Amino acid sequence: MSITSIKEQVAQALNTLSEAELQQVAEYVAFLRFRARIAPPPVIDATRLATLYTEFAHEDRALAEEGLEDYRVQLHDEDAQ
Repeated sequence: MSITSIKEQVAQALNTLSEAELQQVAEYVAFLRFRARIAPPPVIDATRLATLYTEFAHEDRALAEEGLEDYRVQLHDEDAQ
């Protein structure tokens, strides 16, 4: 569908709307213009995400293993009581 035919369809639809409906259309158009001014959402780079996932997985594993010895000692102390 071409831009011209879309504009014609919208213009025809606008001619049939009530004052209240036109107000809603005007508010929606203002919203669309506002949204267009806001920076678009970032493009997700799958390679970068995979790198981050790997990096954080290693960090998470290291933190878990670091705390594991403390947990083992605490369990042993509980069992001793």
